[in-house]
Amino acid sequence: MDIQTYLIYTLTTAIVIFSPGPTAILMASQGASNGLKPTLFGVFGITCATMIYYAMSATGIASLIVASYTLFQIIKWVGVAYLLYLGSSAIFSKSGGLVVKSGAPLRKRSSLFTHGFLVEFSNPKALLFFSAILPQFLNVEKPIAQQFFIMWATAFLQQWVIYSGYAYLGHRLVKGGVKSWIINTINKTAGAALIFAGIKMASVTANR
Repeated sequence: MDIQTYLIYTLTTAIVIFSPGPTAILMASQGASNGLKPTLFGVFGITCATMIYYAMSATGIASLIVASYTLFQIIKWVGVAYLLYLGSSAIFSKSGGLVVKSGAPLRKRSSLFTHGFLVEFSNPKALLFFSAILPQFLNVEKPIAQQFFIMWATAFLQQWVIYSGYAYLGHRLVKGGVKSWIINTINKTAGAALIFAGIKMASVTANR
């Protein structure tokens, strides 16, 4: 993986993680009802689910991409369409992408971990990312395992920082520290960034 491909991957991954969705909403909700430190166990659950997705991708998807140009094109355009859908939804949704509810009972740390793991593992955004977006950044002429490790380590750090931020945001919302217009700005900015990433993704080719 060359530096340009890695930077595009890093940007795309950060945008997808940051965009409001089930896992982001969960972390904000856990932060609102349990506080920041306990919610870090939920964040850890999310990263563990992500590690499993990377392992699954490393053992199967790359070979399919190499074998079929048509399949590569199908996967690419599914990924582009999904990014554009996420971006449009965040921008034009009346309710916005981030909703936080307070007043829920405190959960055990093991429960927070399990909830984070299950929500990420069953999240359609995560499923489509690993099947439609992630493989496009692989250079099949170089060792696949090393590339997957670099990509996983990058995503691990991004998820830890971004979802911890959502947990903190949820905690501050309960304390009255964040205005509604800020949340709306987050939604619109994330939506615009996703659309930009989708347009850039459309230019990715099988020969890198």
